[in-house]
Amino acid sequence: MADIKVAPDDVKADMTIDCKGLSCPMPLLKTKKAIQKLQSGQILEVLGTDPGSRNDIPGWCERAGHEYLGEKQDQGFIRFYVKKG
Repeated sequence: MADIKVAPDDVKADMTIDCKGLSCPMPLLKTKKAIQKLQSGQILEVLGTDPGSRNDIPGWCERAGHEYLGEKQDQGFIRFYVKKG
């Protein structure tokens, strides 16, 4: 994967799911399930520790028609942001 996309500082999530400690494919499966509960344009925050999610989530967004807003490093985990298409 090329450069890591960093989420904007002012991003506000409408829903957060905790996938810390889960490995592939669970973070992506939980993301797919959670995004169904949101309205178009709302933002999902995914908390994760699996480095594979750095490829999985942006790739899935592209295929599924959602916008990958980027990620933010946190203490021991990563915050991923997805805007529902």
